[in-house]
Amino acid sequence: MPAQPLKYITPEDARDLRSVAQLLVRAADEYPYSGVGYLAEGAESESTRQSYPELLDSALRLLTALRSRGLKPHDKVVLLLDGQREFLTVFWACLLGGFVPCPMVPVPGDPARWAAQLAHVNRLLDGPLLVTTEAMRTELPAVPGLAVASAEELGGGEPAPDTHRAAPEDLALLVLTSGSTGNSKAVMLTHGNVLASMAGKAEKQRLTAADTTFNWISYDHVAALLEAHMLPLYTGANQLHAPASVILEEPLRFLRIISRHQVTMTFTPNFLLGPLNAAARELAEAEEAAEAGEEAEAGGERLDLSALRHIVSGGEANVVATGEAFLANYAPYGLRRSALWPAFGMTETCAGSIYNRDFPAADTGQEFANLGTPVMALSIRVADDEHRALPAGEVGELQLSGPMITAGYYNDPEATAEAFTPDGWFRSGDLGRIDDGRLTLVGRSKDSVIVNGVNYFSHEMEAVLEQLDGVAGGYAAAFPTRRPGSDTEQLVIAVHPETAEDDEAGLYRLLTAVRSTVVMHWGFRPSLILPLPKEAFPKTSLGKTLRRRMRTRLESGGFDDVIARVAELTTRRLGGYTAPEGGTERVLAEIYAEMFDLAPDQVSVTASFFDLGGTSLDILRLRRQVARRLGGADLPVIAVLTAPSVRQLAARIDGGGSPAATAYDPVVPLQAAGDKTPLFCVHPGVGEVLVFVNLAKYFVGDRPFYALRARGFNEGERPFGSFEEMVATYVDAIRATQPHGPYAVAGYSYGGAVAFEIAKALEARGERVDFVGSFNLPPHIKYRMDELDFVETATNLAFFLDLINKKQSLDLPGQLRGLPREEQLAHLLEIAPAGRLAELDLDLEKFAAWAALASGLTDLGRGYTPTGTTRSMTVFYAIPLRGTKQDWLDNELRRWDEHSTEANRYIDVPGEHYTLMGPQHVAAFQAILRRELDRALGDGT
Repeated sequence: MPAQPLKYITPEDARDLRSVAQLLVRAADEYPYSGVGYLAEGAESESTRQSYPELLDSALRLLTALRSRGLKPHDKVVLLLDGQREFLTVFWACLLGGFVPCPMVPVPGDPARWAAQLAHVNRLLDGPLLVTTEAMRTELPAVPGLAVASAEELGGGEPAPDTHRAAPEDLALLVLTSGSTGNSKAVMLTHGNVLASMAGKAEKQRLTAADTTFNWISYDHVAALLEAHMLPLYTGANQLHAPASVILEEPLRFLRIISRHQVTMTFTPNFLLGPLNAAARELAEAEEAAEAGEEAEAGGERLDLSALRHIVSGGEANVVATGEAFLANYAPYGLRRSALWPAFGMTETCAGSIYNRDFPAADTGQEFANLGTPVMALSIRVADDEHRALPAGEVGELQLSGPMITAGYYNDPEATAEAFTPDGWFRSGDLGRIDDGRLTLVGRSKDSVIVNGVNYFSHEMEAVLEQLDGVAGGYAAAFPTRRPGSDTEQLVIAVHPETAEDDEAGLYRLLTAVRSTVVMHWGFRPSLILPLPKEAFPKTSLGKTLRRRMRTRLESGGFDDVIARVAELTTRRLGGYTAPEGGTERVLAEIYAEMFDLAPDQVSVTASFFDLGGTSLDILRLRRQVARRLGGADLPVIAVLTAPSVRQLAARIDGGGSPAATAYDPVVPLQAAGDKTPLFCVHPGVGEVLVFVNLAKYFVGDRPFYALRARGFNEGERPFGSFEEMVATYVDAIRATQPHGPYAVAGYSYGGAVAFEIAKALEARGERVDFVGSFNLPPHIKYRMDELDFVETATNLAFFLDLINKKQSLDLPGQLRGLPREEQLAHLLEIAPAGRLAELDLDLEKFAAWAALASGLTDLGRGYTPTGTTRSMTVFYAIPLRGTKQDWLDNELRRWDEHSTEANRYIDVPGEHYTLMGPQHVAAFQAILRRELDRALGDGT
């Protein structure tokens, strides 16, 4: 291979470029041996490579296909593509054709919000073409007028013979701002904007064709597209890209990839540095063990970070102590003292536009790093409320002006007008000061919270929380705080509880519901939840909550008494504090404390993992930490479910970790607190009860919540031989837990029929059953069971476990049916995301056993025909697997009327069959379910 030219691209070179498309054309011509490497999910070393000429050729071929769809220059194209290679191909095809690409990501688990966002974008962008994959196309909600094409059907014919010659002032791309409720704005970036930003970045970063860059941020983020893709393209450097999951699942992979591929420049938000500092200790211990002749660190490779010149770190404030620790921790591996560059950028500024190349020398003694100086041609100022520039050292709003600044928001003149000052400067919404030309940010004038580099809007959080029963409307506030030395901001939630002052159980349940809702909607825990009187919410004359004033009061100690009361209440409701005894209990208490952001002496060994805040997603983290800290075999999921406290789990671990020696008990106590009638919920057709974990959290302090788990998961357990045996076993277990009625039983999907039979059996024994619930299942299931042969059942199990998507669940049975069972199952695991398999601790043997168990339950259902009656049913109905919701209700679910002596209740709930208890809908579903339980059981007061 010929030597790569080492020419540094100067600002003068940029003047020869008039459109962004020329970046790829020039790179293919001048740097034919450079290109893009794509790391697969879960991979650290293996990658596929695409040279810049190959990328250009693929894009030109796709351009032909897009033109055949009738697209003309300036038409908009929404890119909904999760594969990196296919995304870049479509992206460049658009730019070469003069079309305007707009990256987009789906709204997972909430079809209604996803449909609203798609409809909003369709209107906003004047009816664009949406390009996606066949698999993602099947997941799209119906949106009238939305034009969709799949990348597969577009294919690629002959390369387009010509490309569009755009002018610098033409629109190059649109980037959506955050706005999951359907109110995203589309930032306009012209060819001139992007090229000016490339010139400015190149002048600061001095990349050449000898460099290799690395990116793991998804392409809907402007930093991934411009900082991590276009900049190396502009300079002829090689670039490497990996899915975000590769790094988020195991942060140390970030440095391993840099080491193996001799990366010279990369980007990461500040939040990743904290986990990397923690990993440094593990790395040092592993190397010490290797030197002592024990097993070496994974991969057997010592990190070599000597090639890495700089890490651009933006997206949130950089904590000086965290950055200094990172540089010191990895100095033994060749990391330069000057390698970390705190930076500032926004979508509206074409990503990075201000860089601190003097960290940490210029930041000694500060809590947060300054952001340095702006790129060439960018001017910055801080201004007062009248937009008058302030002198050095004074705090005001950061405002920017320059050729890389957006002209505004597409089809949104009101938002555009608000974003600019009367004299044309862009208003960032951030508060800062300028000292000796260097920018330091001190806060934000916009109401948002930045956690781990992601911006969350306060009003969106508040809108969700105000839907919780017990939260007063208009009295929920979400705002940030930052503990001294913390790597990222923390979220504070303040609510006014609509509970009686003496209702301690109700208040505790509300606090738990707020925490659980935040975790399941946004994936992280609030640092503080403050139950406050209405007068503690300062309001404007128009009723808007003054969140910044609440933050100021919090950080000055004004809510310390509330924090103390909540801590005392929580400790008391968890049963008081009991200290750990023995090494296993101490390690587990430390693990629990780390997971829930508590001090170790705040974790009582008798407190449940789930009562402390653990969700189904946290079980993975717990199992990994236990394996790492305590060694031994993998901890079974059922061990966490049935032994959730430190003391119980320690006893299980010290006893070998396996539940096999324990007699089978179908009752799994997911939540044992509360004085109301317990609820028993029967598993769906997969036999497992993890689906109920998040739902049960909303019953804390209200009523006990027990789940019924099928027999056959544990070693040596014999699956049920008949439907009748299953029902009888569950009835006996329920009566052993609760000897007499009134009873409340319910079942999800397949479990609805089982719950009906349980109710009949209890009534036959003279017991009262005051609540029988079916979560989206009709009485007659035989026809559905007859449709499910083994491969259908295994494929549905894979879909239920998020191993495959909806399209695959529909297509794969026909493709796999002719293969032997083991090959069918092996194929399902081969195409499953590696991270999800690790999360579920699934290998072929375990998946085969689970599929066999699910198939056995399906077989039992084939012989089931509902007979007889119970007093009444409460049927919760969602969007069915097929057909309309109304047809499902009228023609299938209402047949429960044939099996009750009194009127049934049919309750409409949000979501689809597989998502009605998912993260986006569980908060709404639990409120509906709890109201129905209170009504039926008469214990709601």
